[in-house]
Amino acid sequence: MQPRTPGTSRGPRQPIRERSGLGAEPTAALAAARRRALRDGDRQIDTAHLLHSLLDHDPQVCALFDGPQLARLLGYLVQRSIGYGLRWRGGVEDSGALPVVGPNAPPGEGLSPLAAVALERAGARAARRDGGPARGADLLAAIVDDPRARAVEVLTRAGVDVPALRTRLGDGSQEPTGE
Repeated sequence: MQPRTPGTSRGPRQPIRERSGLGAEPTAALAAARRRALRDGDRQIDTAHLLHSLLDHDPQVCALFDGPQLARLLGYLVQRSIGYGLRWRGGVEDSGALPVVGPNAPPGEGLSPLAAVALERAGARAARRDGGPARGADLLAAIVDDPRARAVEVLTRAGVDVPALRTRLGDGSQEPTGE
């Protein structure tokens, strides 16, 4: 049996980086997304949590958006934190591909099905590129890959041309270019 991690009642968690094959920026973003979901009382970490945290932790992801676009995007994400996302709180961001965390799960305990798929896809994208850990752009590309993702809704509401963003991000075989 492994020792419990201080401050948790559920025992040790596997390190995020080890579990998901993420590089430094996406790892920091995932940890911040978990804290954000917990603070907001959300049952799951969804793609909008991941997007918000990526923008907070990865300058290369921020560089994919122009100044006014980035400001609008961050504004929508902050609104979500203070109430815009309340309509999402009762639902689950779901593609139908994975089981959903039950309604009695502690806040921030798990990933939404779409967020879980995005993490897997980010790792696969990095493996195709160079076999290294996933970067922030890999995770962003995986997040915007599914049009049902809450992050896609936020990006669209902020005036981001999501198909153009997907094109800029490409297939991961080279570094994405900013606008």
